Amino acid sequence: MNNIIVYCEFEDGKVADVSLELLTKGRSLANQLGCKLEALIIGKDLKNAPSQVFPYGADVVYLADDARLEHYQTLPHSSIVIKLFQEQQPQIAFMGATTVGRDLGPRVSSALHSGLTADCTNLEIGPHTDAKSGKEYQNLLYQIRPAFGGNIIATIVNPECRPQMATVREGVMRKEIFDANHKGEIVNLDVNKYVKAEDFVVSIIERHIEKSKINIKNSPIIVAGGYGVGSKENFQLLFDLANAISAEVGASRAAVDAGFVEHERQIGQTGVTVRPKLYIACGISGQIQHIAGMQESSMIISINNDPEAPINKIADYVIVGNVEDVLPKMIKYYKQNSK
Repeated sequence: MNNIIVYCEFEDGKVADVSLELLTKGRSLANQLGCKLEALIIGKDLKNAPSQVFPYGADVVYLADDARLEHYQTLPHSSIVIKLFQEQQPQIAFMGATTVGRDLGPRVSSALHSGLTADCTNLEIGPHTDAKSGKEYQNLLYQIRPAFGGNIIATIVNPECRPQMATVREGVMRKEIFDANHKGEIVNLDVNKYVKAEDFVVSIIERHIEKSKINIKNSPIIVAGGYGVGSKENFQLLFDLANAISAEVGASRAAVDAGFVEHERQIGQTGVTVRPKLYIACGISGQIQHIAGMQESSMIISINNDPEAPINKIADYVIVGNVEDVLPKMIKYYKQNSK
């Protein structure tokens, strides 16, 4: 009762990274609130799933294990989540802001009349005073997310309705093991009590998922370009450097909007959050929206013809110059010294 529940996505025998990130954050919030952290996993052959989430601090794991639930389907998953939330009455519930979470979250919040804040980039606990009534609330969930195209950061609270629900972007929270030896309670749900036969009116006959060829989030080295790179043709220099040093290519929103590279490479509040060992920023001015997505990089090198560019303030090393002059030299010297 009144605990924190994280809906954990499960595919190909593995709990999704975004779910483990939410458990990490959920453990911290549960400690603040003095409540339990619980996980809900729906799928097929879940016997190894609890061992994946217990180290991240889950106190209770609900398992809905059924062959019919091997792949995500809107109706049966919604039915299970809605009924479990009605029974357990969590004060807070989290889902990843993935294709699954974007479909499931609104359906659950609508059925429970709870409200939902989508695409959060941070979550905190704190007090709130209603400006009209003067009523004071304690220990509310601050649901923090960019708004108006990333130009402001909004903090949203839900004083009355429960659960306080939020979907959270992948990569914006750290994934850290709470205790490798942590164990909790496993609750096996009777799926037939949570779903109806008509929930399976749609059956999956054949399923194809094309894996993304771009893996910015997990790359240890990223070469990122901004609008200052100048053109799509100049961006090829970033790809040449990335190929030389086994890196991935990223971009700021301005570069993506200009058509220099595809959206999948966008880094920042409206893109992917990354934490590489080395981040090489080429022609990136360093607007707050972009910095929020890469500021935790272990080392930052800025290449910019503006010595006063904001990103230079957080960079470990600054190279003042034009990208088209600097990158060919970097590629040349790296190849000479890596033989």
